[in-house]
Amino acid sequence: MYGYDPNAGAQQQYAPPPQAPQQPQPGGYGQQQPDAYGQQQPPLYPEPSPPSLAEAVRAFTTGQFTSDDFQQIFAASKVYCPRGDTPGFLALHNTQQPVIPMFTSLKELRRYAGKDSKYFVITGAEVLDLLPTGYGFVLDMEGEHRIVFDAKAVEEMVEYAMRRMYG
Repeated sequence: MYGYDPNAGAQQQYAPPPQAPQQPQPGGYGQQQPDAYGQQQPPLYPEPSPPSLAEAVRAFTTGQFTSDDFQQIFAASKVYCPRGDTPGFLALHNTQQPVIPMFTSLKELRRYAGKDSKYFVITGAEVLDLLPTGYGFVLDMEGEHRIVFDAKAVEEMVEYAMRRMYG
């Protein structure tokens, strides 16, 4: 009947599909290796996460971080800024030079401005890009490790960021 052999099933043997030979994975310290089932296992020693901005402020103010270390973390970190009814930074003008209060966390911002205060979040790199010329900023104004960057320090931070980015 059209090439169908009713006895063919009795003679057929089912074998598992051929598998590609297992080759050793290039790997080393800290790299994930698949287990016997091909699933990725977490590394035995995971990479440490970078310090938070609050930790970087603490380390910088106590001399444990260089300015380069601090600036790298600052550029990539979230910065919490209080805001008014119009877009832009809120500046304090009752200082020698105008400064803009900024915070390493929402908790620090709320400690300074109150729990119902308005705010926006940007990265440290965006702060350096958007900060008006002639303004400085203060991080964690009410915090234990408050740090003030005057307008000259901000200019130096911008120059450093440009050198890192463009060489």
